[in-house]
Order: sequence, then C-alpha cells, then structure tokens
Amino acid sequence: MVIIRRSAHIDEVVAAEHLMDHPVASGAAARFLAERGHHLLLAYPASSERPIGMVSGVEMTHPDKGTEMFLYELSVEEPSRRQGVATALVHALAQLAQDRGCYGMWVLTDSDNPAALAAYRAAGGAPPTTHEMITWTFDRPQD
Repeated sequence: MVIIRRSAHIDEVVAAEHLMDHPVASGAAARFLAERGHHLLLAYPASSERPIGMVSGVEMTHPDKGTEMFLYELSVEEPSRRQGVATALVHALAQLAQDRGCYGMWVLTDSDNPAALAAYRAAGGAPPTTHEMITWTFDRPQD
C-alpha cells in the first residue's frame, strides 16, 4: 500500500531529493512550494516516512483555453518500480487537477523511455502522438 501526500515544506522536498535529477536548491524549492499552482506529491510506503516516489505538476492557464495541468516530472526509486507507485502518483495528480478545475493534463517524455510510457498509459493517458519539442537551454542559476 502506498500513501500519497502533497508536499508543503522544504524538509519534505529535501527528503525526496534522491528522486530528483539534481540536488534540491532551497530557494527554488521555496519558490515552487509558494506558488499556488505548483504541486509536488510524494508517495510513501505505509511503513516508512521516506518517500519512494514523486510527481510534480504545474497549472498552466491561457486566456482562450482555461487551465490545464502540466505533469512536470515523475520518479519512483528503483526498488519500488513496477508496483503501481507511478500509476498511483499520476492518478493522484490527475484527481488534483480535476479538483482544481483543470480541463486536462499533459506530459512530454522521450519516446525511448518505456517505463514512463507504460506508467502514463497505465494511468489512462492517451497514446502518444508525433510532436517536435523545441528547447532553449540557459545557464542554471546557483542558489
């Protein structure tokens, strides 16, 4: 059994650092948590307070479309994979999006990431379509 809770404190974000791509920057974490439309959900096993998974989402609003949820990042630690944790996290974020009045939710992932594709499909995501992602890379500010 997995318990999913919304993170509200920097200490919780730091405790989930092993699930993220880079070390937590305290200023960025504080800013993320302070934004009303930013969400970080953490998955815990029933027997521990150490998170085993996380999903982050950002509400995006456009004048002619309304608000949708961007699934920013999903991560589950290796020993807890293939046990439904990712699917539960995606479902929890989708429910939060619906509760907040979002008309939909979307995510981008690499086509060569079968674990992510399987998790998103298992959580009810529509099959992928062909898109081109154009990116700009800037220097990362130091915290």
